[in-house]
Amino acid sequence: MTRQEREERIRGWLSGRIPQEWFEVVELTTDREEITVVGKLTPPRHDGEVSPAERAAAELGRIKEFRERTRDDRIRIARELEHATGQKVAWGALCGEARETFTTLSVPVMTRLRQPERRVLDTLVESGVARTRSEALAWCVKLVGKHAESWLGELRTAMAHVERVRAAGPDATSADDPLAAEDQPEDKAGDKPES
Repeated sequence: MTRQEREERIRGWLSGRIPQEWFEVVELTTDREEITVVGKLTPPRHDGEVSPAERAAAELGRIKEFRERTRDDRIRIARELEHATGQKVAWGALCGEARETFTTLSVPVMTRLRQPERRVLDTLVESGVARTRSEALAWCVKLVGKHAESWLGELRTAMAHVERVRAAGPDATSADDPLAAEDQPEDKAGDKPES
């Protein structure tokens, strides 16, 4: 299964699992360790004109209210998804111009990197440009500049094509689809059958 197909399955699962009154998922980002889900909240209504500072404070207040009100349910949904995928789940919200991510994972790779930086390293490792994250980090330092982002975008597109071709090959199975594994019948002992 390609990364894009896997993200589509996760997005579909979330759209069925997240209460409709919460938000619309506008960003879904994944890497080997973490899934980040960011939703768009309805901005607060204002009677009349308000200053930019008041509007920004109201938007941050809406995000804080959402975070506190949904904490227990978000934890429950995250645990279900973590169990199915083996990845940690981070949540975030957008409201107007305000954006906040809640409790994201930080993973050591010679230094502590957040998900966007880890995705760059993983792209280089998955494509064979580097053997390890450490080697990928050294490679990145040499190529810091204006061409890095466009080149990585081209590389991800090429990798997605390669993943689609591999998935269509003769050895293609759904065994690496953790969300599909939940739907498999159980044997008499209550364990899932081996594939």
